[in-house]
Amino acid sequence: MSRSKLIITVVAVLVVAAVAWRIVGAPKNPREGQNRDEGPIPVTAVAAVAQDVPLFLTALGTVQALNTVTISAQVSGQLTALHFREGQAVKKGDLIAEIDPRTYQAALDQAIGLKKQHEAQLAASRSTLKRYDELIERKFVSAQDLENQRQTVRQQEAQVASDEAAISSARTQLGYTRITAPIDGLAGIRQVDVGNLVQANATALVVLTQTQPINVMFNLPQQDMAKVREADATPLKVLALSRTDATPIAEGELVVIDNTIDTSTATFRLKSEFPNTDGRLWPGEFVNVRLQVRTVNDGLVVPATGVQQGPQGEYAWIVQGDDTVRMQPVKTAGVVDGGLVLIAEGIALGDRVVTEGQFRLKVGSKVKPLAPGEVAAPTPPPADAAKTARRGG
Repeated sequence: MSRSKLIITVVAVLVVAAVAWRIVGAPKNPREGQNRDEGPIPVTAVAAVAQDVPLFLTALGTVQALNTVTISAQVSGQLTALHFREGQAVKKGDLIAEIDPRTYQAALDQAIGLKKQHEAQLAASRSTLKRYDELIERKFVSAQDLENQRQTVRQQEAQVASDEAAISSARTQLGYTRITAPIDGLAGIRQVDVGNLVQANATALVVLTQTQPINVMFNLPQQDMAKVREADATPLKVLALSRTDATPIAEGELVVIDNTIDTSTATFRLKSEFPNTDGRLWPGEFVNVRLQVRTVNDGLVVPATGVQQGPQGEYAWIVQGDDTVRMQPVKTAGVVDGGLVLIAEGIALGDRVVTEGQFRLKVGSKVKPLAPGEVAAPTPPPADAAKTARRGG
């Protein structure tokens, strides 16, 4: 036999052997063969339960001081003293700084002296007017002289009134040399040192921020406006959580819903207020915000890990009575505390939802439902494998 014929014969034998193995030896359905070898797929299954569910809206919030005041000089002069420490908590009315008062004290003294001078002139004019009133009856003065004296008294009375206003203005200017805190708050970093000349309404000394209470500002999509305005409780509770690990920081309440929707972002702004007695919230800090809008009585909930996202939307694997699974489309209505999710439709009370092990499932797969935390027992080897092991031993 030639070499070429030998090669053709060998190839033909191999092809026939491969076809025979596919027809006789290989399982018709690889998945069925796998299931027959491996047995039911262990999964964690949790039954859907009913409970009262608080619904929250979540957002990113920015902490904002209740009031922020830039302390500036209202009169010009040399800064002679600062009476605060940077970072110190100050009370309304506490002395913050002092400006050299001597110039303003002199202006006040001058205004007071001028008033006394004009009061003396007024007293003399009133005395003359009184004599004129007595002499007019005896024809010793003319009516014109009497009227002129009355006009003099009126002018001097006006002058004294003007002096009183000048004294008040000078006293106010002198008072501005002692700068006091207009609010309770924390003093920031000082902007000017003692000895410098400060200009009226131009030189900032320090910024005070009021942090107790404190505000948290956040935005929500416009579609949530109805949920907020039609909420069950008033005022609504707001929870601030840390950005890193979602740990609750403080609890407050909603105080203002902005009166317009931002057309560029389709969101509306909200302001919440927190007592912040422990000082955990700080101006400028970013926090996660949860706004509780209502409570669903006897809402149906399942673990959030049981709801998957597919091309057609949300779905869950449901364990049926014969321990096979089916894929069930669902609709959720919000996230619930404790890692749960509220079900709007698609799942009934008591349905067993697969929460772990979904990646191995297909429609109709046989499963072994386990409770959360339960570990499946080791699967015994198939009979053929056991015989092979015994022969090998």
